[in-house]
Amino acid sequence: MTTTHTTSYSPPYAIPHSQQPAASTPENLIEHYQNVRRTTEQLCQPLATEDYVVQSMPDASPAKWHLAHTSWFFETFILVPYVPGYAVFNPAYDYLLNSYYVTIGVGKPYDRPRRGLLTRPTVAEVYEYRRYVNDRMLAWMDRLDEASWRSMQPLIELGLHHEQQHQELILTDIKHAFSINPLQPVYAPSSAERASSQGLDFRKPAPLQPLSWKRFDGGLYWIGHDGHGFAYDNESPNHRVFVEPFELASRLVTNGEYLQFIEDGGYRQPRFWLSDGWTAVQEHKWQGPLYAFKQGNQWWLHTLTAVRPALMDEPVCHISYYEADAYARWAHARLSTEAEWEIAARTVLTLCHTILGHFVEEKNLHPISANDASQSDELLQLFGDAWEWTQSPYSPYPGFAPATGALGEYNGKFMCNQFVLRGGSCATPASHIRATYRNFFAPAARWQFTGIRLARSI
Repeated sequence: MTTTHTTSYSPPYAIPHSQQPAASTPENLIEHYQNVRRTTEQLCQPLATEDYVVQSMPDASPAKWHLAHTSWFFETFILVPYVPGYAVFNPAYDYLLNSYYVTIGVGKPYDRPRRGLLTRPTVAEVYEYRRYVNDRMLAWMDRLDEASWRSMQPLIELGLHHEQQHQELILTDIKHAFSINPLQPVYAPSSAERASSQGLDFRKPAPLQPLSWKRFDGGLYWIGHDGHGFAYDNESPNHRVFVEPFELASRLVTNGEYLQFIEDGGYRQPRFWLSDGWTAVQEHKWQGPLYAFKQGNQWWLHTLTAVRPALMDEPVCHISYYEADAYARWAHARLSTEAEWEIAARTVLTLCHTILGHFVEEKNLHPISANDASQSDELLQLFGDAWEWTQSPYSPYPGFAPATGALGEYNGKFMCNQFVLRGGSCATPASHIRATYRNFFAPAARWQFTGIRLARSI
């Protein structure tokens, strides 16, 4: 890896920092509700009816199920308990559409790996269910008085952020399904491809920014959500952490850099791998990232927009934690801790006050090269492009307590055998991400847009 220079940052000691705006007005939140619900359906517009039903692996879900489950969430946690006389659309849905809530009063979940066997409800019935729930949610929100609105706003926002999570899953799950189809179907053309088909001219991008290192001083920092604006419970409480001096790479690892690891025998040398990781390599016969394959001397990628040659300056993605860790060892570096990542993100946001990144709204649907010359001295790609694995196990912050009732199962019960990822991806809605956001996956997971940012101890 090439090192060009090192920049040093000092800690904003004891200054909790929130990236979320102040509480929304009722009008703004109703508009946001409509936009989120509409966006979910727009993401499904490129799909044929048959595409809605397929489930290509146990970790994925059919697009039809995502559409229905997000409506079930609003029905189950808002309409049923808070709207007098509300009539559920179909009582059987409490079984079919429950994801993982087992608390008494919510319903037993249907077996997740078998969701693709459900030909009914039909796609048309699922859209009818969404209209039914939307009509009643909008009518209920319009009737809320000020006190009720203040008490219900956090629950409405939770439902919207929950749906945005499923928007990302719709894309990653259909990508996996299309990738195993010999016909190599394409979900949709990218923004650049659509522009090119319309005869629009794009300037040639600037060269890839060389990898450099950004230094952060050791000391006492605040991390975690400070209570202003929406956050999931696993982002709290705001607390102090002590870190030693460290450095973060200025951008994500690229396909070209990861290819050097492959060509150096990275997948054949156990000395780079954790024991469980090496077992996974042998068991699954990994030879490179998911969706990457070699024909002749050329590496190709299955993307949502095309099956095309891998571009060497794009961030590598669809990497497991095991692969990210092995690459870091090979590169004489390591993965950051989630505290280090958040410290860096807060520092950057203190300087620019804006979350910048390539998100789903750009419709590129794949990570983009770090070639912005105007930010050559900044940490690039902290947000968007690809989720960044950290070396931090997913565990509770000091003082964390899950909510009572079924919603307490949302995050807390998964705090075991998983690792934290930060920053969002090209499939993440821009309004969904923040510096304190803690995503988490099992270390062998690869179907999400997951990538690598290197760190070093000083």
